[in-house]
Amino acid sequence: MPDASQTAASDEQAAAEAPARRFAETLLEVQNITLRFGGVKALTDISFDIKKGEIRAIIGPNGAGKSSMLNVINGFYTPQEGTISFKGKLRKAMRPHEAAKNGIARTFQNIALFKGMSTLDNIMTGRLLKMKSNLLLQALYWGPNLREETEHRAFCERIIDFLEIQAIRKTPVGKLPYGLQKRVELARALAMEPELLLLDEPMAGMNVEEKEDMCRFILDVNEEFGTTIALIEHDMGVVMDISDRVVVLDYGRKLADGTPDEVRGNQAVIDAYLGVSH
Repeated sequence: MPDASQTAASDEQAAAEAPARRFAETLLEVQNITLRFGGVKALTDISFDIKKGEIRAIIGPNGAGKSSMLNVINGFYTPQEGTISFKGKLRKAMRPHEAAKNGIARTFQNIALFKGMSTLDNIMTGRLLKMKSNLLLQALYWGPNLREETEHRAFCERIIDFLEIQAIRKTPVGKLPYGLQKRVELARALAMEPELLLLDEPMAGMNVEEKEDMCRFILDVNEEFGTTIALIEHDMGVVMDISDRVVVLDYGRKLADGTPDEVRGNQAVIDAYLGVSH
């Protein structure tokens, strides 16, 4: 029988030889996006696409324009030039609530939860756009409104089970450790049932174990829910392990775009991360 080291080597070789996933349908395409703040260009003539069903990473050194790009996609910023096509519809500007209604959910680099509310109640806020009754009727908590509330709560409970946070469902999120708060924020975004999930540094500030858990959940969300994911992440090991394709930004310009292996071997990318001047 082969020993453990031989088995591990065989597993690594099989993973390396596994064919890359292929995706045909384009879910979102950004074309020639330029974003300026006064005389400063945050993004310059950026173009790339996100295929339906893939995990797409956006990487680059600090100040490269990664978060600005996510803010353009979900409507928080309006670019001065360029367009965005989502599900085949061309647009230049979209407000964040319109993006949410159309199936784009977002988590943030700095956690944006209601700290005094419980985990379950925070996740329930992700269902607000799915509720048919208005706020006044929801407050009555009677008849059809009670049934709707019960259905949405049951959906959130399924997400809680999926992300393995049953033990903290009634805990105020302000009392939770950082890693669990990140997981609650992911749960709230999933409660919106997004077609495109934007993750802004989902593993920032986490220890190794917490990163491993978050990687597993991101892969599971992509596989089991079929959710398309675009993420910003500084941990290159994570990016290369879970991404189907990677786009690299540097000082607001696109530096490279391709598979993890293609990007990893790109000399311009290596120079940008090492700070090599030309």
